[in-house]
Amino acid sequence: MEKQFINPEGLARPGAYTPVVTVRGGKTIWISGQVPHDATGELVGRGDLPAQIEQVYRNLQLALAGAGATFNDVVKINVYVVDYKPEYRDLLNKVRSRYVSKDNPPASTLVGVQALAREGILVEIEAAAVIG
Repeated sequence: MEKQFINPEGLARPGAYTPVVTVRGGKTIWISGQVPHDATGELVGRGDLPAQIEQVYRNLQLALAGAGATFNDVVKINVYVVDYKPEYRDLLNKVRSRYVSKDNPPASTLVGVQALAREGILVEIEAAAVIG
C-alpha cells in the first residue's frame, strides 16, 4: 500500500491538513460520524464544546482500533460543528493535533451546521483510513 500526501504548487500550505491525499492498494475503512457519547450512549459535555471534541476523538480512536487502524492511517476527516464560529478553529486544532499525524495530516473539511442528529450534540467527526 502506498499513501501520498501532496501539497500542490499554487495552493496554500495549511499545515493542519493536507490538501490532497492519494492511496494505492490497502483496505479502506470508513468511520461513521462519531458524536460525544460514552460507551453507555450518554452525552458527554452537555453545552461544553471542548469536552465534546475530546470525547469524539476518543471515540474515533476506539473505532479505528476496532478496525485494526490508528490515526496514522487516517487519510480524510470531516468535522461538523453546530453554530460554528471561526474562533472554534484553534480549539478544534488543539485537540486534533494530539491525535492526527503532524508530518502527514489527513485531508480535511470543517463545516458549520445548524444542528446535528440529537439535541445537545455540538460536534460530529467522520473519518476514512487506509491500512495495508
